[in-house]
Amino acid sequence: MQINFTKMHGLGNDFVVIDAIHQDISLTTEQYRFIADRRQGVGCDQILLVQSPQSSDVDFRYRIFNADGGEVEQCGNGARCFARFVRDKGLSDKSVILVETRTGTIELRIQDDGQVTVNMGPARLQPVDIPFIADAQAPSYSLEVDGQQYEVGAVSVGNPHVVLDVDDIDSAPVQTLGPLIEHHQRFPNRVNVGFMQVMDRDNIRLRVWERGVGETLACGSGACAAVVSGIIRGWLQPQVMVHLELGELVVSWQGKDQPIIMTGPAQTVFEGTIQL
Repeated sequence: MQINFTKMHGLGNDFVVIDAIHQDISLTTEQYRFIADRRQGVGCDQILLVQSPQSSDVDFRYRIFNADGGEVEQCGNGARCFARFVRDKGLSDKSVILVETRTGTIELRIQDDGQVTVNMGPARLQPVDIPFIADAQAPSYSLEVDGQQYEVGAVSVGNPHVVLDVDDIDSAPVQTLGPLIEHHQRFPNRVNVGFMQVMDRDNIRLRVWERGVGETLACGSGACAAVVSGIIRGWLQPQVMVHLELGELVVSWQGKDQPIIMTGPAQTVFEGTIQL
């Protein structure tokens, strides 16, 4: 089976994007892993499938598979690449595109300068909706990991995130603490782990250990979760610049049931085919 694909990235968070409307795509977990493998396959953090919608109310269906082959609910950087892909491939001429995901509908808006704004929908803060095992919703929670206590925020933005405040992300234990929290028993579906350094009320630095991937250069949904957690804990203003290794995202949230709005770039790298 030969598959046409496009390699894209959002601030270094990289994707293999596949048109599954004009190609018959039915892949196994092992095949997704092969595509994502950086030595034997194409290499990426996630594989994104562009599919026909299952509902007449939206334009496309958006599916995401992590490098470990598992399907996940949401990817903010991928959503921006998804929007550029469908426009660049002539699959849509709309400036505002509605896309269905596993956990709901998101709105993608392509700006005149090529940046993409994603309406990620409201934050989910009830522990059962994350999911996270806790007695009640709180601004932060005490989490025991390997005999130590950490104060963390817990947020779902269509996928589960935990957010730790650190003094310096350059020295944060992302590679060691990240996988321990990802597989923590209080997160039944595992969790993405954000390490956030608050620079001031308008700026944060962020590193993210992504569930099923490892540390990535950027994480759009992680940026959204970090900002929401920082606002809830009284550290941040409603609009924040999130500084990642290769650039910035702007994230805004007005609280309560209001949607999270994220704006940032999406870049095509190359086109190719792969034989599976």
